[in-house]
Amino acid sequence: MAKPGNPSAGKGKKKGPTKGTGGKNRRSLEGRGPTPRAEDRAWHPAGKRKAAAERYAAAGGKGKPGSTTRSSAPRAKKEDDTEFVTGRNSVLEALRARIPATAFYIAQRVEMDDRVKEMLSTVTQRGIPVLEVTRPELDRMAGFDGVHQGVALKVPPYEYAHPQDLLEEIIDRGDLPLLVALDGITDPRNLGAIIRSTAAFGGQGLIVPQRRSASVNSAAWKTSAGAAARVPVAVAANLTATLKDFKKQGVFVLGLAGNGDVSLPALELADRPVVIVVGSEGKGLSRLVTETCDQIVSIPISRSTESLNAGIAASVALYQVSTLRASAE
Repeated sequence: MAKPGNPSAGKGKKKGPTKGTGGKNRRSLEGRGPTPRAEDRAWHPAGKRKAAAERYAAAGGKGKPGSTTRSSAPRAKKEDDTEFVTGRNSVLEALRARIPATAFYIAQRVEMDDRVKEMLSTVTQRGIPVLEVTRPELDRMAGFDGVHQGVALKVPPYEYAHPQDLLEEIIDRGDLPLLVALDGITDPRNLGAIIRSTAAFGGQGLIVPQRRSASVNSAAWKTSAGAAARVPVAVAANLTATLKDFKKQGVFVLGLAGNGDVSLPALELADRPVVIVVGSEGKGLSRLVTETCDQIVSIPISRSTESLNAGIAASVALYQVSTLRASAE
């Protein structure tokens, strides 16, 4: 008699495995097959090199990016506060570029030179008010560690470009895109130095993320030696998404890092449309940006030197790309 609570009792079935169950889990014992080769893994450096090489070969010759599509990233909103451009070169370049200014400040008993004379002539012709102030007042305008050299220009907030507008304008001019993107650069002096290097080596603009990034302020203006008046800076709501959009349009993304899988002198993508991504000195490139890059490029340096300043690294990379492009012409 079957005991209550035992559902198998009285049914005449044996306990334990039955005939034919030995191969029940055979598929699970077969494994997942051979390990994919490194070049077949999209996230592996070898896989990125393969993908970049395929895109390079598909483009062929000296082609340009394909048709562009506007990103959904919003334009950066302007600040309400005005900005001061300080330093003789920076102020003079801003005036020459006809950046709208509301006032020109000059220190009492300032030493006159040709630049100051040109500034006074320009602001007088354009009807910009000239105000003579004390040096302590100019110190306040220049901010911490600012150098004004006795002059300052009051201007509206810097008007940032849209990344897609920036790329489209370069293509419309018939130029081969050479852009710089900054990932985590928070020092405006580094930003200004990179703007200056971009202008010096034929770059057409910079891209900065909307958050956790230096802005084009008086310190950046000063360090750029006026190049900020000629080189546009675009703001990306999401830097990774913007870089991915650029890749779809035929632009190669090159990240700078000490442990890169490609040495800068061996770079083969210089004659392609490229954007060079520079990370912060402390953390370097972020993980998502690194995964987005077509190649991670390293700059050969002496073993006694741990790393390069972000501004210097960008300058070296821009110089190498411009040199390779010139030699290919």
